[in-house]
Amino acid sequence: MVIALMTMVFGCSEGEGTSESHKTAMTEAPAVQAPSVRAALESTRYAYFGDLHVHTAYSMDAFQFGTLATPDDAYRYAKGEAIRHPAGFDMQLERPLDFYAVTDHGIYLGVVRAGADTSTEISGYPAMQSIHNLNAAENLTLESVPSRNFRAWIGQFRRAMAGSEPLKAEVERVMRSAWADEIQAADRHYQPGKFTTFAAYEFSTTKPDGGSMHRNVVFRGTDDLPGMPFSRLDSLDPEDLWDWMDNLREEKGVDSLAIPHNSNKSNGQMFALTTWAGDPMTLEHNEKRMRNEPLVEITQVKGTSETHPALSMNDEWAGFEIDPYVAGGGGLRIAKPAGGYVRDAMKQGLVLESEGLGNPFQYGFIGSSDTHTGAGSFDESNFFSKVGLLDSTPALRGFVPISDEDLEVLQLLDADESTFYVGPDGRRYLLARASVYGASGLAAVWAEQNTRESIYDAFRRKETFATSGPRMRVRFFAGYDLDAGMLSAADGMAYAYAGGVPMGSDLMAKSEDTPAFMVWAARDAMSAPLQRVQIIKGWVAEGETHERVYDVGCSDGLAVDPVTHRCPDNDAKVNVADCAISADRGASELKALWQDPEFDHTQKAFYYARVLENPTCRWSTWDAIRAGVPPREDVGVLIQERAWSSPIWLTPPEGKG
Repeated sequence: MVIALMTMVFGCSEGEGTSESHKTAMTEAPAVQAPSVRAALESTRYAYFGDLHVHTAYSMDAFQFGTLATPDDAYRYAKGEAIRHPAGFDMQLERPLDFYAVTDHGIYLGVVRAGADTSTEISGYPAMQSIHNLNAAENLTLESVPSRNFRAWIGQFRRAMAGSEPLKAEVERVMRSAWADEIQAADRHYQPGKFTTFAAYEFSTTKPDGGSMHRNVVFRGTDDLPGMPFSRLDSLDPEDLWDWMDNLREEKGVDSLAIPHNSNKSNGQMFALTTWAGDPMTLEHNEKRMRNEPLVEITQVKGTSETHPALSMNDEWAGFEIDPYVAGGGGLRIAKPAGGYVRDAMKQGLVLESEGLGNPFQYGFIGSSDTHTGAGSFDESNFFSKVGLLDSTPALRGFVPISDEDLEVLQLLDADESTFYVGPDGRRYLLARASVYGASGLAAVWAEQNTRESIYDAFRRKETFATSGPRMRVRFFAGYDLDAGMLSAADGMAYAYAGGVPMGSDLMAKSEDTPAFMVWAARDAMSAPLQRVQIIKGWVAEGETHERVYDVGCSDGLAVDPVTHRCPDNDAKVNVADCAISADRGASELKALWQDPEFDHTQKAFYYARVLENPTCRWSTWDAIRAGVPPREDVGVLIQERAWSSPIWLTPPEGKG
C-alpha cells in the first residue's frame, strides 16, 4: 500500500490528471531517508477549493439589499446549479466548488426576512411595517434602491427592541429557528467525498468610531451545537467570543474556529497591539486568540489584506486590490494601514513572541468571497459584485457612465459633484464603494478527502492557501532534508513530507545548517499562465521588524537576477480592446528549491509563497468593454491574479532570538 501511495505525486482536485512532468520519475532517488507510512499518506492530500464567507437572505443587510437566496440556494449554487440574482439574472459557476459555508450574520439572524413577510407574527410589530413586502417581485427594482437604507432601519429597530420585551422574545424565537435551519441546510447538502458543508455564522463587531472587527465562526460538525450563535447582542468584545468557543470545546466537545476578515477596513484595529479594552496584551490573551483563530481571510470582494504599499514599500505587488475605506461609521474615510494588514501583523507577532507574550498573529491563510447574494463571484469576466440590487449594474458599480434617467431614479440628479468621477469627455461615473471591490477570493486546503473531518483538520493544521479567484494550486515546504530532485520525482511529495514540514507549520532553526524551501505551483487551466513564484520573508533583528520579497521561479526560461532577486519581465501582453492575452507567454507549472541567502538561525522569521499569473483584465475593464466605452482613466485596467501559501515559521534554538 505504501508503494502505491508514494506513486501519487502532487495532489490535484479529484478527477484531474497530472501533467507529464509530474509523471516523470528521477533516474536517482533523493538522498533522503525513505518516507514513513505517515509521510506517504500525507503526500496523497488533494487540493480542495471553497468559500467560507457567504451571506443569504437570513443576513439582515443582505435581505435589505434585495437578496432572496436561502442557505439551500447557496449550497445549490456551490454545487453548480444556477440561482437568481436580485436583479433578475442567473448566477452560475463554471465549475462546482468542493466546500462551502453559509455565514449569515449572527445578530438578528433571519429577523428582517421574517419581518418583511406579512404572514409572520413578528411582522405585526410596528418596527417591521416599513419593510413589509420589501422584496416582493414588484419591489425588486432600481427605483427601490434609495429606500433600502439599512443603517436607518437598524437604528429604528434597536430603539424599538429596547422598549419592548415581547418584541425581544419574538426576535429570539426567530433567530433560534433561523439558526436551526442554517444547521439543517448544511446537513441536507453535505455529500461526504463529493461536497462538504460547514455550520457557520459571522460574528460582527465594530468599534464605536468604525472599523470592521468581524470574524466567521466555523464548526467542525453539527452535533450538539448551541441553540443560538454568540453575537454582538451578547458582547462586542472578541475575547468573550473566544471564551464562548473555549467553553463549548471543554464542556461539550464542540470544536470551532474563528476567522478574522477585512482587517484592511478595521482602521488599524484588527491587529492592534492591545486588547479590545485597550489594555496591554498578556500571554493568556494571545494564546486564547491563537487557539481560537488559527486562520485569517486575506482576500475577498472588499479588498485584499495581505499588505499595503505604505507598509511594504519594496514590494512592487503590494497594491493589489486595495479597498482603503473604513468599514462602518458612515462616509468614505481612509483606514489606517498599520494594524490592518496581515504581513505587518505577523511581523509584530514575532516581536510579541520575543518578549515572552506569545504570538497572536501566527496565521494560516485563506480567501473567501463575502458575497451577500448567496453566490460568490470569482471570475473577473463575470463579476456581479456583492450587495444585490445596490451594485447590480456596471453603472451602479461606477465603471460605465451613469445616465440622467438612472440618476433620476436613484434620486441623485441634484447630487453634489463629489458623488461623481468626471472623465476627460465630461461624462459622469458614480464614485461607488463597489469600484474598489474585487472578484475574490477562494479558500483552499490540502486534505486527504472531501469530508468535514479531513478539511477541518487541514484548517486546524493551517495546510491552507488563498487565491484571488483562479484555482491555482501551490505547495510549500521547508526542511533540512529537502532535495531539488523531489520536485520531479514520482514520489517527491512523500519525500518532502518526510524531509520537511508543509505550509502552516513551525520549523526549529539549527545553528549549523540552513533550511531549504520547496515551492511548487500549477496554473488554473481556465485562467492565465503563471508568470513568477515568490517567497516573502518577515523577520525580527535586534527588536526591529524587516521584510523582503524574493522571486524564486520565473516563467519562459528566464532566470532570477541574483542582485535584485527579481525575474525579468516575460513580456506577457493584454489587448484591452477585447482582453485577449498572450498565448505564448507564461508557464503551466513553476517549481523551485531555494535557500535564504541571508538566513540567520538566531532570528525569528516567517516565510510564505506568493504565485502570480500573467496580467489579465480587471472586472471593471470587462464592464467598460461590454458597454462600448473606454475604461476609466483613474483606475488600473489590469490585475495579476495570485495565490498565497500559508507561512512556515522559523524558531531560533532555545535561548536565541
